[in-house]
Amino acid sequence: MAEDVVVGSRFVIPAAELSERFSRSSGPGGQGVNTTDSRVELSFDVARSAVIPESLRERIVARLAGRLVDGVITIAASEQRSQLQNRDAARLRLVDVLLKASAPPPAKRRPTKPSRGSKERRLAAKKRRSDVKRGRGGRFDD
Repeated sequence: MAEDVVVGSRFVIPAAELSERFSRSSGPGGQGVNTTDSRVELSFDVARSAVIPESLRERIVARLAGRLVDGVITIAASEQRSQLQNRDAARLRLVDVLLKASAPPPAKRRPTKPSRGSKERRLAAKKRRSDVKRGRGGRFDD
């Protein structure tokens, strides 16, 4: 019943490495909410997973350090009234979190200097503003 989870083109998490727990969900659902275990907690051991390449694992563990407990990330889903829909939502959320955490860092910004034209425009604008203020005077001749 459990399926493998594909994380972009980076790696595939086999269903055997995922752990699911079900519990009663809070919120709307009438009497059914008290009897069905529709809330899903999906756990994945990021630190010890064999499917994540070593270079990516270091990056993911570093970026998710605040969310990991002993190297395990847990995603909870209880928005839907159906357990199956909550399982799908939890898996999608796990993929999203892992994709963002494994993304390469952004390219370094190359420092640039203002062009000659932009410097001249800035100075011309300052001069115009200065002339406006100087033209206001400020003293009254009696």
